[in-house]
Order: sequence, then structure tokens, then C-alpha cells
Amino acid sequence: MNILLFDDPEFRTSLLPLTYTRPVAALRLGILTIAEKWEYELKSKVSFLSQDYLQSKFPLDPSEDNLYINGALCPDNHLKLSIEALSFGQGLEKDGIVLAFRGGPVESVKQMDTTKIKLLSYPQPVCLIKYGWDLFLNNGDQISADYKRVINGRESQPITDPYTVAYKPENIFVEDGVSIKAAIINAETGPVYLGKNAEIQEGTIIQGPFALGENAQLRLGGKMRLNTTIGPNCKVGGEVGNVVFQDNSNKAHEGFLGNSVIGSWCNLGADTNNSNLKNNYSNVSCWNYQSDSFIDSGLQFCGTIMGDHSKCSINTMLNTGTVVGVSANIFGAGFPYKFVPSFLWGGIGSSQEYNFEKACETMALVMNRKSVMFDEVEKQILKTVFELSSPYRKQALTR
Repeated sequence: MNILLFDDPEFRTSLLPLTYTRPVAALRLGILTIAEKWEYELKSKVSFLSQDYLQSKFPLDPSEDNLYINGALCPDNHLKLSIEALSFGQGLEKDGIVLAFRGGPVESVKQMDTTKIKLLSYPQPVCLIKYGWDLFLNNGDQISADYKRVINGRESQPITDPYTVAYKPENIFVEDGVSIKAAIINAETGPVYLGKNAEIQEGTIIQGPFALGENAQLRLGGKMRLNTTIGPNCKVGGEVGNVVFQDNSNKAHEGFLGNSVIGSWCNLGADTNNSNLKNNYSNVSCWNYQSDSFIDSGLQFCGTIMGDHSKCSINTMLNTGTVVGVSANIFGAGFPYKFVPSFLWGGIGSSQEYNFEKACETMALVMNRKSVMFDEVEKQILKTVFELSSPYRKQALTR
């Protein structure tokens, strides 16, 4: 029996622009991606049932007997046991949302037609990631859950730097090769996980729950507030609170970033700041691709959702609830619009479409700096994103 993580169509659309370039289950929150969480829980490899244009990078490995799990669903032990107990033709649902089912070949369920599946109501609470802000809302709890998965039965490396202060060190896990110099690490409020070969430079302050990915770097004097994840190969400094960085993104300099999600291969210029709270303390509205409009997030604190390969220049100011697409390049005076479509170049009053070939040249240079090849598979995915996002650019350029 193979385990396939499927994209719920409604959830996938609401999670754009983050899911333009990845299946829902490839999103990171806590220490791990959703897919990696399921691999830990089920002790088995998983594959992805996603958009056709993504399958070349995120392959599907089906069989005649498959366990289908909603890719937006984060596991816990009770849920795992309930899913493992499903017989062929059975499934779980909660509030009309299909959580998982066991069924036949992909062709028979490609449209997620579960009319032939006996769906059982799941009575326990679940963690489902439907909107971009759900990633940072659930990040603290997921760091704690992943911490238990990752350290299970393992022993942390010691913190040997004499100038580093650790509060509740038994709640800190250090992987091999981590470099720490003159830092303050407070794990009294939650666990702190430091990934393999990560670097914590002098003067950094960390407050748990916090996760630092493999080969990631915290820059001089960085202030990492609770419920924050810095994904693998990221470089981050300044003040950061309740933010999820996917991987390979940089915010290397001063500036505040709060209650936000930053995709892969992004770069935030020096002194970039975002607002995460409105002056009148009312709920924050955000662009939603499912409704094709701004919707009430229901949150008082909500910062920035940024898709892969996007960048902003020095001194950029991002307004409360700003949504930035894939490969956008933001610069210029003043606040950019709260919805910046993919492959848009510029700022207020001076925007134009970002030439696709030039965008790819930049992506290749950026990825090459971290010894990652920008190949034809990646280019074709981004070409599809360029085409899918064209109507939003045309609308933005008439503002």
C-alpha cells in the first residue's frame, strides 16, 4: 500500500501563491514539511497527488491499493492510528472535509470523487492548513510536535561555547556541526531545535519555540522571537517573530518581520520592515485566490505572505496583510499594494511585467550561489506559474 498526499483543490487555491510551486504537503511549518511529518509518523515514504505541472518535481508513486491523505493535514498520534485502521473503501471526514481514505488506482479518484468511499466522521480536533496565515498560527505547536519526532531516542550535542547562555538547556537540541558564539537561548517558553551545520553568530537572542534548519545561519545580533522557523539554508537577521521561512531565503540585515510566511529563494533587502498590526487594531484583510478578492483573515496580527523567488529592495515597507506572488521584484518609495501579483517588477506607479527569461537568468544565478541547478523542470514549473498569473498582472498594471 502506497501513501499519497493529495491536494484538496479548495485548500490549494487558498494557499496560493505558496502552492504555485509546490504541493500543499511540501509546505514547511514547525521543523518539518507536512510530508516529512507523515513519513516520521507512518515510517514510510510518501508521494504527492498534485497539479500535473508539479508532478515532474514532486513525483507520484501509486499502486492498486493506496492510502490517500489530505496534504493540508498535520498528523498526530490519534489521527495516525485512525488512518492506519482504515479498510479498503473507508475514509475519514470532519466538517465535510475529507481527511483520508483508502482506495484504488489514482485514475479512479483523481477528481477526489469519494462517493464510493464510506466516510466515517472523525471526532477529534485536527490541524488543517487552509490559508497562508495558518502556517504561522500553528507554527509553535508544530515545532513542539516535530521536536518530539526528531529527537526521539537521540542525544543532543553539547553547547560548548562559554559565552552562550542557555535557559532550560534540556529543552534545546543541537545537531552535529552547529556553531554557536555568544548567544542567549531561552527554551523556557518552548523547545529550540538547531539543525545540522547551522550557525548562530555573536549576539543572537533566541526564544523558543524555535527551529533552525540545516545549514541555516542567524546573523550578528539577530532577535528571534517565539514560534519562528528558519528553514534550511536560510540567512536571517534583525527582529523576527512568529515567521515561517521555507528554505534558501535571506533576510540578512536589520528590520522587523512578524506573523509572516516567506517562500523559497526570496531575498528581503536591508531594513525591510513589515506591519503586522493595524493602527486601529481591527482584523487584517488579505488577498485570497479562492474568492479572487480580499477577505477578512479574522486575525489582529497578520504580516506578509510571500511566494518563491520574490525580492524586495532596501528600506521596503510592507503593509499589514500584504500578499506577494512568485518572482515579484518590489522596489520604490512608499508602501506597495497589498496584493503584488507574480512576475511583477516595480512599485506604486512604476510597475511592469517582469520579463520571464530575465527572471529565469536571475533565478539561475541565485540558485547557483547555493550550488543548486536551475534546470528545465524548474523552468517549466515557473513558466506555468507565469502563464497562470498573467490575468492578475494585467489587472495590476491598469491600476
